[in-house]
Amino acid sequence: MAKILIPLAEGFEEIEAVTNIDVLRRAGLDVITAGIGSKNIEGDHGIKVEADTVISEIDTADLDAVVLPGGMPGAANLRDSNELRNIIKKLNEENKLCAAVCAAPIVLEAAGILDGKKATSYPGFDKDMPSCNYQEDRVVIDGNLITGRGPGVAMEFVMTIVEYLLDEETKEELQKSMLVKSK
Repeated sequence: MAKILIPLAEGFEEIEAVTNIDVLRRAGLDVITAGIGSKNIEGDHGIKVEADTVISEIDTADLDAVVLPGGMPGAANLRDSNELRNIIKKLNEENKLCAAVCAAPIVLEAAGILDGKKATSYPGFDKDMPSCNYQEDRVVIDGNLITGRGPGVAMEFVMTIVEYLLDEETKEELQKSMLVKSK
C-alpha cells in the first residue's frame, strides 16, 4: 500500500488538507499527517487538528508521495521548513509523486523541483514560481508532479492523485460512492 505524507503547518487550508486526507484514506492508501513544529496545528479558518506525528519523525524511505495543502500562511510555513524541502527533493529524485494545491506549489519551487515543469497554483502565486512553465488549468500533471489551483479544485485534485497512484477504476468507484460528478 502506498504511503503518502501530508504535512500540516499553521494556517493550512482546511478544505484542501482534510479532503486529501479523507479521500486518499477512502482509496485504501496509507496517509500520515505530520505537523511542522508541533502535532497540534490550527488551520487558516480556525479549525484545529492533531497530526499523526511531526515532520522530524518522518522516514523518507517509507514514502511514496507527498501531498501539500495550501492556504496562507500555511504554504509559507511549509516552504520555510528545511526538513520538508529535503523530503520533497529526495522524493522527486526517486521520481515519486510530489503534489501541491493552491499556494503550496511555492514549496515545490523552494525545493527546486519545478524548473521547466508545467505547474499551476492559486492565482497570483505564479510570481513565486518563476522556474516553472506556468499554466492556468485547474489541475496540471507533469511527470511525477501534480498541482492544483485552490480550494474549489480540492476534489478534482485528489481524484487525480488517486488515479495516478492507483488506477482509473478506483477513482471512478470513489467518485460514484461519494456522488462526485466526473468530467
